[in-house]
Amino acid sequence: SAASALSKFVVIDIMSATKGAKVFKTKCSQCHTVEAGGAHKQGPNLHGLFGRQSGQAEGYAYSTANKESGIIWGPDTLFEYLEAPKKYIKGTKMVFAGLKKPAERKDLIAYLQEATA
Repeated sequence: SAASALSKFVVIDIMSATKGAKVFKTKCSQCHTVEAGGAHKQGPNLHGLFGRQSGQAEGYAYSTANKESGIIWGPDTLFEYLEAPKKYIKGTKMVFAGLKKPAERKDLIAYLQEATA
């Protein structure tokens, strides 16, 4: 039935976000926070990230490259960016090498969609 197909999807999404929370904790939380009003660290707070243009979090000193890239953050742009940030935005000051595994990126994005909303 459509309902069971939908519930399967929701369960997978929740599991993905749970895995993504672990990815965030181990790979991202040293430099980023996600909650509303969270502090900027070495990287900006990510609250409200989805649908926002790059380089726009208030009170964070972005690289010129990031501010001028014109990227609108969504699942598709993040999926590419997180693979190799320095290739996606040449001149970014984000020192993170990237997440090579597509599944890790998908999980992280699922987590970020919940955590930054």
